[in-house]
Amino acid sequence: MSLIPFTEAIEANVLHDIRLIATDIDGTLTKQGKFTTDLLQALSQLKQAKIPIILITGRSAGWVQALKHYLPVTGAIAENGGLYYPFESDQPQFLISLNSLSQHRQNLAQAFQILQVQCPHLQASADNPFRFTDWTFDIQNISLSEIKLLTELCEELGWGFTYSTVQGHIKPKTQDKATGLLKVIQQYWSKLTPEQILTVGDSPNDQTLFNSELFPQSIGVANILEYSDQLTHKPRYITAGSEVEGFCQIVKVLNS
Repeated sequence: MSLIPFTEAIEANVLHDIRLIATDIDGTLTKQGKFTTDLLQALSQLKQAKIPIILITGRSAGWVQALKHYLPVTGAIAENGGLYYPFESDQPQFLISLNSLSQHRQNLAQAFQILQVQCPHLQASADNPFRFTDWTFDIQNISLSEIKLLTELCEELGWGFTYSTVQGHIKPKTQDKATGLLKVIQQYWSKLTPEQILTVGDSPNDQTLFNSELFPQSIGVANILEYSDQLTHKPRYITAGSEVEGFCQIVKVLNS
């Protein structure tokens, strides 16, 4: 079952044993693209409750490296599972294998150029110089038919493709949020059971986190409904509130 109202999770007390939260950022922890005082309070409450929080985002390594210093989190996974920054270090731990970083970046840039031939209006994102493992472009004003075309083109070129509310991502086929998160859990929280891990998100690049065979306890904030027809895996529960309001509803239950 999926997209069950979060009120039913509250009634069934299914979150009583959660020991780790992995959450998306944009559209999940933000309100209209910004952090709020409610978010900072919610994250502080989770830290006081000794529930570790891992940020897991499609944002660039450079962006995530800075962000983890300003929020009360345990660590952060960048580039949709490409690399991990633990709280205690500014050196990334790569979650995928790269033989040559420079060649990898060149190959990604060439793939993007091929996509631009089919979709000339694609614009590379400004954060690409701060990325290691993937290549991004602005997703605004791209239709669902173009998303399908871009997915097929990337597959033909030997790449994977995903997208969020913010960007489209050309990436290695095996790179995704769930795969990266599982590697981090194995290294740092290997004693946890899947039922003790809560995953939270709002968009298509989060859908591997909603795979119930890997993460049986997953929640989507209400704005995930905008993409529900496009998801292979849907979250088990859905909050009434959108964006950070939905996340704060989750934290309130965990702290009760």
